[in-house]
Amino acid sequence: MRALFHLVRHGSYALLDHAPGGRADYPLSSQGRDEAGNIAAWLAGRGPRALVSSPTRRAIETAAPIAQRLNLAIEVDPAFVEIDFADWTGKRFEDLHSDPGWRAWNGFRSTAGVPGGETMLGVQARAVAGLLRHAAKHNDAEVVVVSHADVIKGVLAHFLGTPLDLLQRIEIGPGSISQLMLYAAEAKVLAVNFHP
Repeated sequence: MRALFHLVRHGSYALLDHAPGGRADYPLSSQGRDEAGNIAAWLAGRGPRALVSSPTRRAIETAAPIAQRLNLAIEVDPAFVEIDFADWTGKRFEDLHSDPGWRAWNGFRSTAGVPGGETMLGVQARAVAGLLRHAAKHNDAEVVVVSHADVIKGVLAHFLGTPLDLLQRIEIGPGSISQLMLYAAEAKVLAVNFHP
Protein backbone atom coordinates (compact mmCIF):
# COMPACT_ATOMS: atom_id res chain seq x y z
CA MET A 1 0.00 0.00 0.00
CA ARG A 2 1.20 3.47 -0.88
CA ALA A 3 -0.93 6.62 -1.02
CA LEU A 4 -0.12 10.33 -0.89
CA PHE A 5 -2.75 12.43 0.85
CA HIS A 6 -3.15 16.16 0.33
CA LEU A 7 -4.96 17.18 3.52
CA VAL A 8 -6.72 20.45 2.71
CA ARG A 9 -8.29 22.66 5.30
CA HIS A 10 -11.39 24.41 3.95
CA GLY A 11 -11.12 28.10 3.09
CA SER A 12 -11.96 31.09 5.28
CA TYR A 13 -15.53 31.79 6.36
CA ALA A 14 -17.33 34.35 8.54
CA LEU A 15 -16.88 32.65 11.93
CA LEU A 16 -13.17 31.96 11.46
CA ASP A 17 -11.23 33.01 14.59
CA HIS A 18 -14.50 34.13 16.26
CA ALA A 19 -16.42 30.95 17.11
CA PRO A 20 -16.37 27.18 16.54
CA GLY A 21 -18.29 26.52 13.33
CA GLY A 22 -18.79 22.86 14.09
CA ARG A 23 -21.03 21.04 11.66
CA ALA A 24 -23.23 24.06 10.84
CA ASP A 25 -23.38 24.91 7.15
CA TYR A 26 -21.51 28.18 6.86
CA PRO A 27 -20.47 29.26 3.34
CA LEU A 28 -16.99 30.35 2.35
CA SER A 29 -16.18 34.05 2.38
CA SER A 30 -14.79 35.71 -0.75
CA GLN A 31 -11.31 35.15 0.71
CA GLY A 32 -12.18 31.49 1.24
CA ARG A 33 -13.26 31.14 -2.38
CA ASP A 34 -9.94 32.66 -3.48
CA GLU A 35 -8.07 30.20 -1.25
CA ALA A 36 -10.02 27.29 -2.76
CA GLY A 37 -9.12 28.50 -6.25
CA ASN A 38 -5.44 28.72 -5.33
CA ILE A 39 -5.50 25.16 -3.99
CA ALA A 40 -7.21 23.91 -7.15
CA ALA A 41 -4.60 25.62 -9.34
CA TRP A 42 -1.73 24.12 -7.35
CA LEU A 43 -3.21 20.61 -7.36
CA ALA A 44 -3.85 20.77 -11.11
CA GLY A 45 -0.16 20.15 -11.74
CA ARG A 46 -0.06 17.13 -9.46
CA GLY A 47 -2.67 14.71 -10.82
CA PRO A 48 -4.65 13.40 -7.82
CA ARG A 49 -6.99 10.55 -8.72
CA ALA A 50 -9.58 11.01 -5.95
CA LEU A 51 -11.23 13.87 -4.07
CA VAL A 52 -12.85 13.31 -0.69
CA SER A 53 -14.62 15.94 1.40
CA SER A 54 -16.22 16.52 4.77
CA PRO A 55 -19.97 16.99 4.34
CA THR A 56 -19.98 20.57 5.70
CA ARG A 57 -20.83 23.34 3.26
CA ARG A 58 -17.50 25.18 3.66
CA ALA A 59 -15.60 21.97 2.87
CA ILE A 60 -17.77 21.13 -0.16
CA GLU A 61 -17.37 24.70 -1.46
CA THR A 62 -13.59 24.33 -1.08
CA ALA A 63 -13.65 21.00 -2.91
CA ALA A 64 -15.82 22.31 -5.78
CA PRO A 65 -13.12 24.21 -7.73
CA ILE A 66 -10.71 21.32 -7.17
CA ALA A 67 -13.29 18.93 -8.64
CA GLN A 68 -13.86 21.20 -11.62
CA ARG A 69 -10.17 21.85 -12.30
CA LEU A 70 -9.14 18.19 -11.97
CA ASN A 71 -12.31 16.69 -13.43
CA LEU A 72 -12.96 14.62 -10.32
CA ALA A 73 -16.17 13.70 -8.52
CA ILE A 74 -16.42 14.78 -4.88
CA GLU A 75 -16.82 11.80 -2.56
CA VAL A 76 -18.42 12.98 0.68
CA ASP A 77 -17.11 11.06 3.68
CA PRO A 78 -18.31 11.74 7.25
CA ALA A 79 -15.02 10.36 8.59
CA PHE A 80 -13.59 13.82 7.89
CA VAL A 81 -16.45 15.97 9.19
CA GLU A 82 -15.76 18.72 11.72
CA ILE A 83 -15.90 18.01 15.44
CA ASP A 84 -19.42 17.92 16.84
CA PHE A 85 -19.25 21.00 19.05
CA ALA A 86 -22.87 20.53 20.16
CA ASP A 87 -24.06 23.63 22.09
CA TRP A 88 -20.70 25.37 21.60
CA THR A 89 -21.34 25.67 17.85
CA GLY A 90 -21.46 29.32 16.84
CA LYS A 91 -20.76 30.67 20.35
CA ARG A 92 -18.10 33.36 20.37
CA PHE A 93 -14.76 32.35 21.86
CA GLU A 94 -14.81 35.22 24.37
CA ASP A 95 -18.13 33.87 25.71
CA LEU A 96 -16.73 30.35 25.98
CA HIS A 97 -13.60 31.29 27.94
CA SER A 98 -15.54 31.31 31.23
CA ASP A 99 -16.90 27.80 30.59
CA PRO A 100 -14.89 25.22 32.61
CA GLY A 101 -15.69 22.57 29.99
CA TRP A 102 -14.20 24.76 27.25
CA ARG A 103 -11.05 25.34 29.31
CA ALA A 104 -10.73 21.59 29.94
CA TRP A 105 -11.24 20.85 26.22
CA ASN A 106 -8.45 23.21 25.23
CA GLY A 107 -6.06 22.12 27.97
CA PHE A 108 -6.56 18.35 28.10
CA ARG A 109 -7.70 17.13 24.69
CA SER A 110 -6.68 13.52 25.36
CA THR A 111 -9.59 12.99 27.76
CA ALA A 112 -11.83 16.07 27.85
CA GLY A 113 -14.76 16.03 25.46
CA VAL A 114 -17.32 18.45 24.17
CA PRO A 115 -20.41 18.24 26.41
CA GLY A 116 -22.98 16.44 24.28
CA GLY A 117 -20.45 16.25 21.43
CA GLU A 118 -17.25 14.39 20.68
CA THR A 119 -13.89 13.64 22.24
CA MET A 120 -10.74 14.48 20.31
CA LEU A 121 -9.73 10.83 20.60
CA GLY A 122 -12.94 9.83 18.82
CA VAL A 123 -12.38 12.45 16.11
CA GLN A 124 -8.82 11.25 15.58
CA ALA A 125 -9.88 7.58 15.44
CA ARG A 126 -12.58 8.13 12.80
CA ALA A 127 -10.33 10.33 10.61
CA VAL A 128 -7.35 7.95 10.76
CA ALA A 129 -9.65 5.00 9.96
CA GLY A 130 -10.99 7.00 7.00
CA LEU A 131 -7.49 7.66 5.68
CA LEU A 132 -6.52 4.01 5.96
CA ARG A 133 -9.69 3.02 4.10
CA HIS A 134 -8.96 5.47 1.28
CA ALA A 135 -5.31 4.42 1.17
CA ALA A 136 -6.37 0.83 0.54
CA LYS A 137 -8.96 1.94 -2.04
CA HIS A 138 -6.60 4.27 -3.92
CA ASN A 139 -3.34 2.36 -3.79
CA ASP A 140 -0.38 4.05 -5.49
CA ALA A 141 -2.34 7.27 -6.02
CA GLU A 142 -2.65 10.82 -4.75
CA VAL A 143 -5.83 11.64 -2.85
CA VAL A 144 -7.17 15.07 -1.83
CA VAL A 145 -9.07 15.19 1.47
CA VAL A 146 -10.86 18.44 2.35
CA SER A 147 -11.49 18.66 6.07
CA HIS A 148 -11.10 20.87 9.15
CA ALA A 149 -8.22 22.17 11.26
CA ASP A 150 -8.55 19.97 14.33
CA VAL A 151 -9.40 16.89 12.26
CA ILE A 152 -6.21 17.36 10.23
CA LYS A 153 -4.23 18.11 13.40
CA GLY A 154 -5.54 14.88 14.93
CA VAL A 155 -4.43 12.87 11.89
CA LEU A 156 -0.97 14.43 11.85
CA ALA A 157 -0.60 13.99 15.61
CA HIS A 158 -1.41 10.29 15.24
CA PHE A 159 1.22 9.65 12.59
CA LEU A 160 3.81 11.87 14.29
CA GLY A 161 3.24 10.20 17.66
CA THR A 162 2.32 13.55 19.23
CA PRO A 163 0.04 13.56 22.29
CA LEU A 164 -3.37 15.10 21.73
CA ASP A 165 -2.74 17.43 24.66
CA LEU A 166 -0.08 19.16 22.50
CA LEU A 167 -2.37 19.46 19.47
CA GLN A 168 -2.33 23.26 19.54
CA ARG A 169 1.37 23.22 18.64
CA ILE A 170 0.39 22.22 15.11
CA GLU A 171 -0.83 25.10 12.93
CA ILE A 172 -3.34 24.34 10.18
CA GLY A 173 -4.53 27.59 8.60
CA PRO A 174 -7.55 28.04 6.35
CA GLY A 175 -6.84 27.20 2.74
CA SER A 176 -3.72 25.23 3.65
CA ILE A 177 -2.39 21.87 2.46
CA SER A 178 -0.57 19.29 4.56
CA GLN A 179 0.86 16.16 2.96
CA LEU A 180 0.99 12.66 4.36
CA MET A 181 2.42 9.58 2.66
CA LEU A 182 1.02 6.28 3.91
CA TYR A 183 2.69 2.93 3.31
CA ALA A 184 1.66 -0.51 4.56
CA ALA A 185 3.90 -0.25 7.63
CA GLU A 186 5.14 3.34 7.65
CA ALA A 187 3.96 6.92 7.37
CA LYS A 188 5.78 10.14 6.51
CA VAL A 189 4.55 13.70 7.03
CA LEU A 190 5.90 15.60 4.02
CA ALA A 191 4.42 19.06 4.58
CA VAL A 192 2.36 20.94 7.18
CA ASN A 193 0.28 24.08 6.67
CA PHE A 194 1.53 24.89 3.15
CA HIS A 195 -0.34 27.77 1.44
CA PRO A 196 -0.22 27.65 -2.37
